[in-house]
Amino acid sequence: MKIKINNETFILHCNGAVFWEEKNTIIISDVHLGKVTHFRKHGIAIPQNAISENFRKITEVLDYFNPKKIIFLGDLFHSTKNAEWDLFENWVLDNNHETYLITGNHDIIDDVHYRKIGVIVVEMLEIDHFFFTHHPTEKENSFNFSGHIHPGILLRGLGLQSLRLPCFFHKPNQMILPAFGEFTGKYFLKPNVEDIVYAIAGNEVIQISKE
Repeated sequence: MKIKINNETFILHCNGAVFWEEKNTIIISDVHLGKVTHFRKHGIAIPQNAISENFRKITEVLDYFNPKKIIFLGDLFHSTKNAEWDLFENWVLDNNHETYLITGNHDIIDDVHYRKIGVIVVEMLEIDHFFFTHHPTEKENSFNFSGHIHPGILLRGLGLQSLRLPCFFHKPNQMILPAFGEFTGKYFLKPNVEDIVYAIAGNEVIQISKE
């Protein structure tokens, strides 16, 4: 779905990424690489192919938009380095993109490891009248892109049925991205009248509410 924010064009992708058309930039939040391996190590039965699914989704988005720059909005890696770091390192080296990581609360791997493979690590990034953080943040005269919350929307039917979907949560001066990674969970938000919710329903992004 293509939307306008402050006269700039952003495309919301069903994988959970945002493409900033004017800057040829992909924005992705909360991939949580390494989480599947971490859980499997502790005996939690998660399919092995879930590891490759995160890389498949990222590659699919990059192939579709062919961006110049990637901005990861934090929690790129779930915890300490494990076998998935090698996959990530090879993936970065195979791709020629200017890559930024905005540190999140799960990003505990030393910056030196990212710098060795060309990933630029920052606490916050500001481009024109937009700024990018991990935690949702308000700043006067700026629009914030963030993650952290893993937003979802709960839709109820006329009967007892309900549907739980990840979503892009668009507040007046803020966009909270859904978690990109597998097995990350969702936090269900209740929109106010001024909020717009773009839910991910399979291969579609659909607008749920608007003032």
